[in-house]
Amino acid sequence: MSLTKIETVEQWENLVKNTDEFYLLKNSTTCPISTEAYEETEKFSQSQENVPVFYLNVQEARPLSDEIANRFSVKHESPQALLFVNGEVKWHDSHWNVTNKKLSSVWEEK
Repeated sequence: MSLTKIETVEQWENLVKNTDEFYLLKNSTTCPISTEAYEETEKFSQSQENVPVFYLNVQEARPLSDEIANRFSVKHESPQALLFVNGEVKWHDSHWNVTNKKLSSVWEEK
């Protein structure tokens, strides 16, 4: 499965309503660490075809990024990966900790 981009609060609401378990990557288009995290998340997505993985580019979707941070009380960071299970944040991490290996491990442990 490939990464699916989301950009609006409406897309987000539909995603949370209709998808029980998924990853979300908050990505910065200007940060080299975010580029690495995106590539690692892409590797994870390609190796775990049954796992839904979504992303947003913070510069393009700041209102959505802020909404997620406020609604789930998770301080915004970028890059940042969040695992959602049944509409709640089960796990999150950021920066150099967003790796294929870490995403795989967390998914297996959920």
